[in-house]
Amino acid sequence: MKIPWIVLSAFLILQGCAHKLKVGGTQEGTASWYGDTHHGKTTANGEKFNMNALTAAHRKLPMNSIVRVKSLSTGKSVTVRINDRGPYSGGRIIDVSKEAARQLGFLQKGTDQVEIEVLTMPVQ
Repeated sequence: MKIPWIVLSAFLILQGCAHKLKVGGTQEGTASWYGDTHHGKTTANGEKFNMNALTAAHRKLPMNSIVRVKSLSTGKSVTVRINDRGPYSGGRIIDVSKEAARQLGFLQKGTDQVEIEVLTMPVQ
């Protein structure tokens, strides 16, 4: 069966829109954490990375967005501020700081299944 190009184009456009997070929007996937090797290095928004702060990296959310990250395995949640870009490996949706991973309960595992919810976004 041949799909008309206009139908396929509309589908692809709608698929792209489905991944655009807004305040109140959620996303599920794999989270990882970063710490020691990045501590003190400059983040994408220009500040120094502090592995003990509650921050995170996301590919598309605006800098300074506030996000609740909930571990689907432990049920714990933490609120983080987006100050960096990434993650860029393994199909992950968010990289949290070492402290955030500790509070979520996946520091030893390295990754975890999470749900993120956008709480606030800066006015663009």
